[in-house]
Amino acid sequence: MTTRFAQRLATNFAIGVGLILLSLFVGMLAYRYFEDLRWVESFGHAAMILGGMGPYAEPKSEGGKLFEGFYALYSGLLLIGVTGLILAPIIHHVMYLYHLPDVGEASKSTKPKTQSSKAKG
Repeated sequence: MTTRFAQRLATNFAIGVGLILLSLFVGMLAYRYFEDLRWVESFGHAAMILGGMGPYAEPKSEGGKLFEGFYALYSGLLLIGVTGLILAPIIHHVMYLYHLPDVGEASKSTKPKTQSSKAKG
C-alpha cells in the first residue's frame, strides 16, 4: 500500500466521518428545537434516521414532521455520497494496480486521423 493511497483514503474517510458527525449534530439541534426533546433523546432520534433505521416515535409538531421527512431524504443521499467518497481512492488504486487508464488519459493518447492536406492535381 502506497503512502499516497493511504493518505487519500484517510483524508476521504475523515471527511466522511466529519460530514456524518455534523449531520448528526444538526439533527440533534432540530429535534431539540422542533420536538423539545432532551439531548439524549435527540441523539437517539437523529441517529436512527441518519443510520437508515427510521424513526422510533412519530413527531408531534408539524415542523418536526417536515424536518424528519427532509432529514430522512438527506440522510439517504449522505449515505450514498460518503460511500462513494470512501470507495473512490480504493477504486482508483485497483485501476492503478491493473494498469487501467483513466478516462482522461485514454482520450489524450488516441489522436483522430486526419486527411492529408495535399491536393490532387
